[in-house]
Amino acid sequence: MLKLNMLSSAEKVKGQGVGSAYREFINLLNNDDSNTYELTINKNIKADITHYHTVDFLFYLSTFSRKKRGIRVGHVHFLPETLEGSLQLPFLVKKIFNKYLLSFYNRMDGLVVVNPSFIPKLEAHGIKKEKVTYIPNFVAKKDFYPMGIQEKLAIRETLSIPEDAFVVIGAGQIQHRKGILDFIAVSKQLPQVQFIWVGGFSFGKMTAGYEELKKIFDHPPKNVQFTGIIDRALMNNYYNVSDLLFMPSYNELFPMTILEAMSSGIPILTRDLELYEAILEGYYIKGHTIAEFAASIERVRLNQDNYQDAKEKAREGAQYYSEERLCSIWKDYYHEIYRN
Repeated sequence: MLKLNMLSSAEKVKGQGVGSAYREFINLLNNDDSNTYELTINKNIKADITHYHTVDFLFYLSTFSRKKRGIRVGHVHFLPETLEGSLQLPFLVKKIFNKYLLSFYNRMDGLVVVNPSFIPKLEAHGIKKEKVTYIPNFVAKKDFYPMGIQEKLAIRETLSIPEDAFVVIGAGQIQHRKGILDFIAVSKQLPQVQFIWVGGFSFGKMTAGYEELKKIFDHPPKNVQFTGIIDRALMNNYYNVSDLLFMPSYNELFPMTILEAMSSGIPILTRDLELYEAILEGYYIKGHTIAEFAASIERVRLNQDNYQDAKEKAREGAQYYSEERLCSIWKDYYHEIYRN
């Protein structure tokens, strides 16, 4: 049995996908009944494998205790370029942090990325691709699932959403990188559609463009509702009262919101990004511009055949990224990297 120690502070900041991905992962390992691992979390103990989920400085220092930490595995949740448009940091601070981040990754014996498009980017930063493995995120079906019609209508009533409204949902931190301005622009093109954004300012005034975004958050268009940061346990309710997930992000790794929405049974519309091609091809609707996004929403809203086709694609995506499949992949990965 492998002694597996997790090191993470991912859940300290609410409303961010890294914390959601980490919680799903820990639940997966805890629910594994094959006695594969002796699992510990944030313990200062000797282990066969130490899996680093966040890049805290104390964790960095621990990487120098090789005999105690065993095999060092790092989870790549972001790169220097993915921080652009997320946080507002002084130039010198950003430069120092970027060097620190890459140094942290270089100290790992193995790295796991949630999107294969980041393997060449890590290689461009001087990290050998041989030690990088792609393993996608996933969500638990017991937490994200399609509800019955009556249950959905009851939740709509609770949230003051009209029974016959076509609802488009977006989710995540309120950042320029997430395409919030385009989300609002599309809502203005479609006043007949109800838009909801679930999420808020996880990093407060450190958020890039905070003043501009806060004004929109406080005074949205009439057909837009901002919920602020909510408990993740409530997210399935919001997906189920919605008809479509719209994520116009400019830069992502593998958003948990997409997996959650697919598992909850609603179609997906995203910006046409290269990074999605490897992980979502065939499972989603895509667009480039405000006009294309609005037209895509109207196609599924007004044509039931189009809507059911998009819904079926999302269902297939949810099956592919099932927790059962990912459990097997992680077992193989841990045993292989420990042997080698």
